[in-house]
Amino acid sequence: MKQRVLFTSLSLVLAGSMAACSNGPAASGTGSKPAGGEKTKISYWTGDRHDSEYIKEIVDKFNATNQDNIQVELVIKGDDFDQALDLSFQTNEPPDVIRVKENTIQTFYKKGFLAPIDEFLNDDMKKKFPEMANLNTFEGKRYSLPNYGTTMRLIYNKELFAKAGIQSPPTTLAELVEDAKKLTQAGKATGAYGFAQNFKNPGSAFGRSSRVIAEVSGFGGFGYDFKTAKYDFTGMKPIIEAFKQIKDDGSMLPGVESLDIDPLRAQFAEGKIGMYLSFSAEAGVYQSQFPAKIDWAAAPVPSIDGKFNGASGFLGGQWLALSAKTAKKDAAWKFMQYMYGDTILQQYQEKGFGISMVPSVSAAAKKPEVKGIDGFLPNKYDGVWPVTPSVAVQGMKSDDAFFKYMLSGGDLDAVIKDLNTRYNAALEAAVAKGDVKAAPMPDFNPANLAGKYAK
Repeated sequence: MKQRVLFTSLSLVLAGSMAACSNGPAASGTGSKPAGGEKTKISYWTGDRHDSEYIKEIVDKFNATNQDNIQVELVIKGDDFDQALDLSFQTNEPPDVIRVKENTIQTFYKKGFLAPIDEFLNDDMKKKFPEMANLNTFEGKRYSLPNYGTTMRLIYNKELFAKAGIQSPPTTLAELVEDAKKLTQAGKATGAYGFAQNFKNPGSAFGRSSRVIAEVSGFGGFGYDFKTAKYDFTGMKPIIEAFKQIKDDGSMLPGVESLDIDPLRAQFAEGKIGMYLSFSAEAGVYQSQFPAKIDWAAAPVPSIDGKFNGASGFLGGQWLALSAKTAKKDAAWKFMQYMYGDTILQQYQEKGFGISMVPSVSAAAKKPEVKGIDGFLPNKYDGVWPVTPSVAVQGMKSDDAFFKYMLSGGDLDAVIKDLNTRYNAALEAAVAKGDVKAAPMPDFNPANLAGKYAK
C-alpha cells in the first residue's frame, strides 16, 4: 500500500461534492464526465486560515452544485505548508490545486511543482487578470491569476494603549520600544505584554514585521538591494536591535519562541498583547476566527526613524495554481475557474478577507463591512516591490540568524557580514547557473513605488 502523507495536528481536512458554476469564466479545455456517476476527486491545499470558513462554504457549494461529478477535498495547513508540500511531491501524492503566494510561487515554480495555465486562458481572462512578471508569470507563461493583495500594518489594542496613556501608535523604532515598555507596565495586572510576533517560525514572524519596517524605510525587506543587485542586510540592523531591546526589556510576550500565528491572534483577541505587525487578513480573523474581546485598530507601520523613504509592501498577484503532477488537470481547472468567478472574488473583498488586485472586481465590490478594515485600506505608503531573487543559501538563513541574535546576543555586525557573504555567494552561483537573473537598477527609488493603489 502506498504510504500516505502524514498531516500535522494543525491540518484540517474538509471534503464535500463539487462542480463548475455559472459565475466563473469559461474554460477552454474540458474532460469527459466520469461514467456511472463516479466522482472525480481532486484536492486543494492552502496555508490560509483567516478565510477558512468562507473557503469551506464555497467549496461545499461547488461540490454540491457542479454538473461534472467533481469532488474537492480541502486541506488547510499551518506554517508547515511548504514542508508538507515538498513531502507530498516526494511521495507522489501532491494536491491537484495549490495555494501560492508572492513569497512561495517562485520557489514552487523552480521546483517544478506548478503547471502553466495558458491553455485555459481566453482573451477576456488575459485582459481581466493582470499579468505580473515573477509574481504569476515566468518565462512568458502564466502559473496563477491574482485575487487579492494584502497590506501590512501595526495592529494594536486601543484599550491597553489608553490605559498606558499612549495617545497614538508608534511611528519610529524608538517609540515602538518605549511603547512596548509602557504597555507591559500598564498590562501587568492582567498579564498583558506590549509586543509579540509568531517566532515559532522566524521567517513568518520577520516577514510580517522587520520586512515591512525595512521597506517603508527604503530598504529591501529581504535584505536585497535592487540598485546594486547585491544582498546587503545592513538596513536590518536597527530593526533587529529594537526587537532585541523589547525582548530584553521584558516587554515581549513570554514564550514567543514557540508562538504560532493563530495562538498569537487568540492571545491578542483576549487582550494579552498590546501590538504586533501583520497582514490585512487580521480584520477577517477578529470578526470570525477569533472574535476580539477588545477594541483594536490598525495603523501604518513605524519606520526606522519616522521618515518614509520607501513603500509598505502591497503583496499579491497570485492565488491558485495547478499542480504539475495532477492527473486531473481539466477537473482542477474547472474548480479554479469557479473560484475565480466575479461573485466569489467580490465577496472575498466585501467580507474583509483581502483587498482585490483585479481592477474590475475592485471597482464593483462594496466596501467591506468589517471592524478595523479601514486601517488596512491602501494608503499613500503602500506599493508593490520588485521580487527578490530566490537563492539556496548555505548555512543558517537570515531570519534564523537574526532570531538567534535576539535570544542570545553576540556581534550583530559580524552576523550581518556573514549573511552578506553567504547570500551573495549563493546569488552569484544561481546567476552563473542561469537559475535567476539579477541586474543592477541604478535608478531604482523605493519611494516611487508608494501610493499607486491608494483611492
